[in-house]
Amino acid sequence: MRRCPERIRRAARAIVPALWLAGCGAALAQAPDTSAVPAPDIPAALPDVAALLPRDLSPWGMFLNADVIVKAVMVGLVIASLVTWTVALAKGLEVMMARRRLRRGLRALAQARSLADAARQLDERHTVAGLLEAALAEVELSADAADKDGIKERVALRLQRIEAEAGRRMTRGTGALATIGATAPFVGLFGTVWGIMNSFIGISKQHTTNLAVVAPGIAEALLATALGLFAAIPAVVIYNVFSRSIAAYRALYGDCTAEVLRLLSRDLDRETRLPAQDRRSTTLAAE
Repeated sequence: MRRCPERIRRAARAIVPALWLAGCGAALAQAPDTSAVPAPDIPAALPDVAALLPRDLSPWGMFLNADVIVKAVMVGLVIASLVTWTVALAKGLEVMMARRRLRRGLRALAQARSLADAARQLDERHTVAGLLEAALAEVELSADAADKDGIKERVALRLQRIEAEAGRRMTRGTGALATIGATAPFVGLFGTVWGIMNSFIGISKQHTTNLAVVAPGIAEALLATALGLFAAIPAVVIYNVFSRSIAAYRALYGDCTAEVLRLLSRDLDRETRLPAQDRRSTTLAAE
């Protein structure tokens, strides 16, 4: 009786491992066959960000790496900026010298006693000399006219036309400044929009939203806006400066015109008084 439990324990020790192995085999047999299931698509490796980034992020490097349209916009804005500063230098010297000549001519007219005296003091190439020549020419053509007021009106019309032509001549070139100041920001904005659009297209092609990939393209696009402002702001400021300077020039020209009319009125009054004195002296001699 004592040997029965001993035999049972030995049989149990032999049966338990066998059952465990049988259970594992059954589980493996019931497991689905994964060999026939296709492997899921593994996404391609993401592009190397360091390889996509440009090596030079300076303004010149960004210009070289920019799109063709953005490059054209940048070149146009640089040319516009050069035009602005060229006009500023040339027109600034022209206005300064013209105002200086007008001041010198105004002093000569104020000191002259007649139109002929003023013409002798001023050189023929002087700006005011054109006013004097027009006045003297009209006086010569109207020598047989009895109405002195009519002579003054005709001379005033001549001088007004000369003054208007001088003002138009002085404003030449400032229209380019106004155009550049008004359009340069929008041209730069066009380049920025085009560059940012290309950056978003690059995002869709590279399948990545990494900012380091698209940041250079956006920086190149924003460089176009910066160049637009660089061209527009000086153009607007210089245009306003020239507007005030040319207005002062026209005022000086108007003062010179008024001085010429004053000398003309003085000469006409003298011509009116001299014949009366001649008649008086003739009457006294006859008596």
